[in-house]
Formats: sequence, structure tokens, C-alpha cells
Amino acid sequence: MTIMEQGSGAAPQAATDLIKDTTTQSFVRDVIEESKQQPVLIDFWAQWCGPCRQLTPMLEKAVRAAGGKVKLVKMNIDEHPAIPGQMGIQSIPAVIAFVDGRPADGFMGAVPESQVTAFIDKLTAGMSGAGPSTAELLQEAEAILAEGDVQTAASVYAEVLRADATNIEAIAGLARCYMQTDAIDKAKSTLALVPEAQRENAAVKAVQAAIDLAEQASSLGPVAELEQKVAADPKDYQARFDLATALNAAGKREEATTHLLEIVRRDRKWNDDGARKQLVQFFDAWGATDDATVEGRKRLSTILFS
Repeated sequence: MTIMEQGSGAAPQAATDLIKDTTTQSFVRDVIEESKQQPVLIDFWAQWCGPCRQLTPMLEKAVRAAGGKVKLVKMNIDEHPAIPGQMGIQSIPAVIAFVDGRPADGFMGAVPESQVTAFIDKLTAGMSGAGPSTAELLQEAEAILAEGDVQTAASVYAEVLRADATNIEAIAGLARCYMQTDAIDKAKSTLALVPEAQRENAAVKAVQAAIDLAEQASSLGPVAELEQKVAADPKDYQARFDLATALNAAGKREEATTHLLEIVRRDRKWNDDGARKQLVQFFDAWGATDDATVEGRKRLSTILFS
């Protein structure tokens, strides 16, 4: 499976993976087969059932809070009477938990929220230590991506998003994976899932900066031609600026930094302080702890404050 297959739609699908409606035809897939991966609660309900309208929101809240350890599937018994009939469901609301393809536990009636939570805790007891936490998964993905294994990193970020479609760090991480495979459009569509209120998140800003820089570089000529222009006229700052942008896109961070710093050193005011601003965008895209960022900031400070 490619990174595109793993990541494409991972975030929007994750929300429907945790909670969904089912039919008689999809019951085996949604409940029986899915419960072989993790416990699945099936909520039998009907539109006319007042207690159902009280219970279902509590079930949804508790399932989301469980962070992917359990899933919720809802079945309208008026529209799909065969399955509840086969299972002997005589009153609703009724909740049955399936584990490993078989009914394992259940309860009837609109029980208090605390009882719903306790039911799920009991059902998933022992599962908390079965796998890494979200924070651990994100750290693992970051380390894997730093080693250059984009495919595996993408699969880990996708795993986080299957449990929590709103995890900003995972969305940004998956977008970074796309950027490293030059899939700019995929990166942009993934990053578009981030709410406006979260756009200042450092990880989101880093990916957005990388996208902006990649789009800038795509309109430039070959590096060799830009190098020739700079060699022919060292004061051609636009050519030097473009060369730095192209070098950054080619992964030559130190060289890109050097050219922008040369513009700052020669003419700080050129293009409304454009060289320094571009360098800051480089730093955002590379990340605050990247060696090229740390060294670049030192060199920039030396020029600005010497």
C-alpha cells in the first residue's frame, strides 16, 4: 500500500469509523468482522423511542473518549427488524457488545452516563497496556520520518487518525509525509482539515511553509541557470533569492541559507526585507530544532547585530 492509499481520506474516514449506522446487509461486516479487531457496541434504537434519544449521545461521547478501543454501530430496528429479531431484542434501547465476532455483554434501557462509561471500561479492561498511547505513536512516527522511512511514518500517523480524526499533530505529520513524496496537492488537502483556530500550531505552520516554498520553487528555472545568473552578476538579488528557493527545494539547506544571508548582508532593505523574511519561512518549514535552522539563526543574528 502506498502512502497515498494509506493517508488519502484517513482523517475524514476516522470519524465515521468510530461511530456509524449499519443495515441488515452490512451487519456482518460492521459488527461481526469489525469486532475481531476491537470490541463493537451495537445500539438498537428507533425514532419513536425517547430513552434511545437520551442514551445514544452518551454512548457516542463514551466511545469517543475511549480513543479507538471500542466502536459504536447503530441500527434502527424499524428499518432493519431482522437482526434484532434474530437476537431476541424485545425492548429498546438495547446495547450489545461484540468481541471476537460474538456477543459478549450488554444492557437494556437508558442507563446513567456513569454506567455507560463503566460498561466500556469493563469491556476494554486490559487493553490500555496492549498498545502505545497517542503521544507515543506520534513520537514513533516523528522518529521514523526523521530516518527517512516516509511509508511507515505515514501508516503510524494514519493509525492515530483512525482513533482521533481531529488530532492536529497527526494531520500535520501526514501532510509532511506527502510533502516528502512531492505530493503537494495531497499535502494541501490534508492540511485543509485543520480548523482555522488551530492554524497557528507549530507543526501546521511548518507544513504550510513547506507547501508555500515548494509552490514558489515550482515556478523557477533550473538551479544551474540561476547559478549562472548569480555568477554573472552577484548583485542580481532576485536571481540569488530564486536560487536560494530552488536550492531549498532540492534539499540543499546550507547553500540556500548562505545565499539569503548574502542578500541580507549586502542590502537588508532589498524587496522590503524579503531575504530575511524568506529565511524565516525556511526556518518555519525546517522546524525549530533542525540543525540547519539552529545554525542559520546564529548566522543571521551575527549579521543583524554585529
